[in-house]
Amino acid sequence: MLLAASSPAGQAPAILPQAFAGWQMQGTPQTSSNAATADPTNAPVLTEYRFTDFESATYTRDDGRTLKIRAARFADASGAFGAYTFYLQPEMNKEQIGDQGASAGDRVVFYRGHVLVDAHFSKETPMSGAELRELAGALPRPGGSAGNLPSFIQFLPRRQYISNTQKYVMGPAALASLQLPVTADQVDFGASSELTVGHYQTPSGEATLVLISYPTPQLAAEHLRRIETAHGVTDTSHSGESTINGSGTFFDKRTGPIVAVASGGISDSDAKSLLGMVNYEASVTWNSPTENAQVRDLYLLILNIVILCAILAGLAIIAGVAFGGFRILMKRLYPDKVFDRPEQMEFISLHLTETVVEEASRAGGEQAADLPRNPS
Repeated sequence: MLLAASSPAGQAPAILPQAFAGWQMQGTPQTSSNAATADPTNAPVLTEYRFTDFESATYTRDDGRTLKIRAARFADASGAFGAYTFYLQPEMNKEQIGDQGASAGDRVVFYRGHVLVDAHFSKETPMSGAELRELAGALPRPGGSAGNLPSFIQFLPRRQYISNTQKYVMGPAALASLQLPVTADQVDFGASSELTVGHYQTPSGEATLVLISYPTPQLAAEHLRRIETAHGVTDTSHSGESTINGSGTFFDKRTGPIVAVASGGISDSDAKSLLGMVNYEASVTWNSPTENAQVRDLYLLILNIVILCAILAGLAIIAGVAFGGFRILMKRLYPDKVFDRPEQMEFISLHLTETVVEEASRAGGEQAADLPRNPS
């Protein structure tokens, strides 16, 4: 059973429901639009992920157990995903809760749409996961494209990936919490760049792979030259888009609008092999959701016209088949009684006889004999 909390008109809906899966909210939930209330230590990081509001509440069950939930809402799913990766730790266990989830003892962290949830059970049970899945289904969802994750993260290779090490970064505060071979100045978040990082176990050791996405390939090429200059890479020509440059513990390349950087105590061949798995492929989505009301209304108008034409065509076919079939059936059951009765069959008849035909032929021959002949 789910009971959703109501909200005044014009305000965003409440994040947490009053009740779910046997849990009942106690008292009034704490709400705030200040990121420092959600996490005083990492408020700048949450702000970079476009934090909007926060809600926390305590739930109880009849068996005496308690559940404390802290939920943060962001402007879109990218922000919730980034915050989830920020709090995710490698030692956590993966959980099938929400869009992605992980647990450590009695604590479960997951995100669903644009909401990040941090849940603490007083006592975990085998049904705790199912209960939180019911909670995830009751959370508000973002509309349109706000529910989409950044597309470039799909180019982070899965082979040799160390579980729970992916991070998604949207600003310098989150980047500063990570030990990466690139700085905020080199990434240049002012150019609308985004970054994701993952750790990999190669035959020669652990490697760090960083993918930096830029709006255009030209911006990516320009920032790649800056990164290479800062790391003392001498060959910065990049005559080919997927040329791998670097030496020692730093290698990089550009593929489309993505700059890929591999680093760590690994061999040159392993670094080049890891970068070789990153290959950008452009994709065009013709049915991407849109928030433009005029475009949506035009789409619905055209769709309704097509549906109406299909319905009318279908009705015409059905009527034609029904009428034709009825005539055939009546003619077989009642021949010449319902349709095609003799008194209703009207047509013009000449009634030509053999005598009339012979007289017409003889008259034609006489007219031909009276014609004047040309002298030879």
